[in-house]
Amino acid sequence: MVARYLVAVWKQGDPRRILPDVGKTRRFLSLQWLKHAFAVDPPGPAEPTDEQRLAIDRVVEEVVRRGLATPTLIALEMGRPLNFLGSQALHFFSPFLSVFANTSGYRHFAKFLELRGSIPFICDAIEERLQTNDTPSSQAATSAAQEIRSETD
Repeated sequence: MVARYLVAVWKQGDPRRILPDVGKTRRFLSLQWLKHAFAVDPPGPAEPTDEQRLAIDRVVEEVVRRGLATPTLIALEMGRPLNFLGSQALHFFSPFLSVFANTSGYRHFAKFLELRGSIPFICDAIEERLQTNDTPSSQAATSAAQEIRSETD
């Protein structure tokens, strides 16, 4: 029936000639559900809730503390199109991890990753933490570089 209707619309041009009851009150073939089918989040970083922000801050702090900021930023940027798939994988493994640890922060982090702008937010948080955080390893590297400069002078 739909195929016949589409052929008739193609030949006639105006769907109201074929179906006179399609007017201003009814959508054409009840396509109201399709109105926002391909809607996406607005561009830019997403805004997390307070619980999600705490989980993100813990992850960012550990990444920076361990000195893995650059590899993490590279991996996040490469996997940006797959952030929703990654969040679903985190949701899938949540029951297994609940045996070993509390997963409330884990669930909040996975829920935040479902948002389109989550990766830019996490990348910005890592870069901001790198700029504001003086880790002991960076202090040691700075003091070692100063010693080398003083020895060469």
